[in-house]
Amino acid sequence: MSTQGCARIVKQGDPDRFLATMAAPAHIRSAMFAVFAFNVEVTRAPWLTSEPMIAQIRLQWWRDVLDDISSREQVRRHEVATALAQVLDCEGATVLDRLVQARGWDIYSEPFEDAQHFQRYIQATGGGLMWAAARAVGVRAGEQAIRQVGAAAGLANWLRAVPELTARGRKPLVDTQPDAISALAREALRHLRSARKSVPRDARPVTRSGWQADRTLRSAAANPAAVASGRLHSSEFMKKLTLLMRVVAGAP
Repeated sequence: MSTQGCARIVKQGDPDRFLATMAAPAHIRSAMFAVFAFNVEVTRAPWLTSEPMIAQIRLQWWRDVLDDISSREQVRRHEVATALAQVLDCEGATVLDRLVQARGWDIYSEPFEDAQHFQRYIQATGGGLMWAAARAVGVRAGEQAIRQVGAAAGLANWLRAVPELTARGRKPLVDTQPDAISALAREALRHLRSARKSVPRDARPVTRSGWQADRTLRSAAANPAAVASGRLHSSEFMKKLTLLMRVVAGAP
């Protein structure tokens, strides 16, 4: 398994999840890096070209990789695909396939159809990623709670990305009114706090990858204007301190 290759991809493309993975027990880091490196590759695929057809082909390539894993076929040679095949089971591959399908929205400039469509996107990308990563390290219980933590973390990441998505011509939110954004963040925060109580102990190193969600969602709920202005980001010192405190406390 190309752990170093996957770690490099995560460090460059998703530094926050890199920090969380490095804080996890050494024996599960390889699996976490494989899933998170896959996520980096899929997330950036729609943005590497302005041609929708090429972007679709890039995403389909990853769906084919996941189909090979599900079918127990020989997986094509690629440092992330090879690593993923060694840690992912059939259910995990199915979960990540839904994530890739959801990322098809990123290719185009059409808005989400409605609030339900937006929630399905967040659940598939944030919740699905968290559950697939948990399965990759051997977790089999607590799916609902793990997915809920992942969805809340996914929404927090999405809110931080709103300025960039808007600048790229996307319409990242269904309702941009301050009250709607505040309500969205408050609901996600409520679900996050409830779900964390049910996260199995062996899944906590994985769910800890969403350690910034609390602060981000609280900020968005209290000051929704900070979403559009890009003022939801924490300092590097505060981010690392918060992660350290959760690791020491054994918190999910």
